[in-house]
Amino acid sequence: MADMQIKLLFRLVLAIVPLSVAGQSSYLRTGSEEYRLLDRLEIKTRFPLLNQSFNRPFTRSKAFASIDSILKDSTSTKSLSKIDKALIADFMNDPEANNQTSSLYPSFGIDILRTKRKHGFLVINPIVSANVWKEKNADRTPFIGTIGLDVRGAHKKIGYNLYATVNEERLPNYMSNWFSRYQTIPGGGNFKNKADGKVLYADIRGSLQTSVTKYIDLQIGYDRNFLGNGYRSLFLSDFSNSTAFFKINTRIWKLNFQSLYMQLKPQDGIVTKASDKKYLRINTLGIDATKWLNISFFDAVVLGRRNGFDLNYVLPITFLRAMEQQSGSPDNALFGMNVKANLAGKVQLYGQVLLDEFKLSEIKARSGWWANKYGYQVGAKYIDVLGIKNLDLQVETNRVRPFTYTHFDSVSNYTHYNQPLAHPLGANFHEFIGIIRFQPIKRINVELKAVYYKQGLDSLGFTTGNNILTNYLNKPRNYGWEVGSGDKATCLYTSFVVTTRIMRNMLFDLAFINRNFKTNLTGEQNTILASVGLRWNISRREFDF
Repeated sequence: MADMQIKLLFRLVLAIVPLSVAGQSSYLRTGSEEYRLLDRLEIKTRFPLLNQSFNRPFTRSKAFASIDSILKDSTSTKSLSKIDKALIADFMNDPEANNQTSSLYPSFGIDILRTKRKHGFLVINPIVSANVWKEKNADRTPFIGTIGLDVRGAHKKIGYNLYATVNEERLPNYMSNWFSRYQTIPGGGNFKNKADGKVLYADIRGSLQTSVTKYIDLQIGYDRNFLGNGYRSLFLSDFSNSTAFFKINTRIWKLNFQSLYMQLKPQDGIVTKASDKKYLRINTLGIDATKWLNISFFDAVVLGRRNGFDLNYVLPITFLRAMEQQSGSPDNALFGMNVKANLAGKVQLYGQVLLDEFKLSEIKARSGWWANKYGYQVGAKYIDVLGIKNLDLQVETNRVRPFTYTHFDSVSNYTHYNQPLAHPLGANFHEFIGIIRFQPIKRINVELKAVYYKQGLDSLGFTTGNNILTNYLNKPRNYGWEVGSGDKATCLYTSFVVTTRIMRNMLFDLAFINRNFKTNLTGEQNTILASVGLRWNISRREFDF
């Protein structure tokens, strides 16, 4: 049944394609380095198309159109640094942004293969990553090795993306705790265990996209999405494995409405029959309240069904919580709000509030009722700190109460492939993040990051609401819950990374990491790591939690 529904979605896209009137575009993958440039441009210029950065991935065509308008505005251009202009020149040297004709670059100057014709374009690049760590007091050397292919392009009314890699890795020892909790590889799907703690897995992503009108875009594929303006997201992040999805995005006037349908994989050992499926349905509504203020609403429901997607959730424009109640409230419904304000061309303030379940009377009573499940995020980005060009600061805090994202039915928790769909810590935590980024010249990036959190872990065989894979039935009490309840853990993670740009999208990383983790029951675990790595057309993998 589910396979039939996916085929119907493909047929719907193909049926609508002949009506398309707009040129097609590929997408900037989540995690791409270009998002830092787009963040800086949004804060400095407050250009309308960039104001919807809450939804990622971002289409290249919108990014190019925004940059083109910025470059034509003398006031906006004056605010750009020399490095901003150099990065813009690199970014705009693309077949989607200009009239570049067919070219082959055997010297690897820009893209391995790029071609542009009357009805479309094609860009092909290799993906390579080789990263080796030196871990203090470790018997085995952690490493990551990746090889693959990145393809993007468009033909007539269809845009497409393909990202395919094969990965072999051995992670640092501290990740063994995370692996034992979730029984999966961060960001990965099916994997194969090999000798000496190594794992092998494939990461394949792809999508097709088209525009029905100037205002409506459709996308179908298997990839990752991100909702928010922070370093983390409490709604949907690109931390977990890719998902099969169908997306409808509509932008009219100052409103941007997105409807996202996703098929998820329930955790191992919970669903055993092929007919048992898990789905996620998300609506977001973004409102440009002013040129500098964007308010977005998040409405989601996770459902498990044996016979396919619940038709109550099919309509693109609907209130999902109301539909969930119409179905008898068997599913996991969440609601939230995202706020972003760009101020004085220097600062962006942002935040999220997530509501899973709560009862106002219990909140007023301050009794620590377990089902008051909610979280919040507050953050700020400050660019060109104290007038120093391309010195940027970001601070953020995230707090999520115990049992948030969980459900009485373990199929309907907010996870995919045994991994949280939002924050990698799951729930029952309070986190503080500080990031300093400095780009003194075009070829050098320096990043200093500190992450501190406290979290309550399971103890004495009872769940304390941190591991969102478990249902909330096995809890020792109903009242007295606060963030940190359980085996209290604290963690301080610091990293210093220097990235040298060899050429566009080919980067050399030198990193130093220290992680100090303590719990009341197990004591202290201190990790010191140094790493070197070379990557080409791929984002840097980080395990900063």
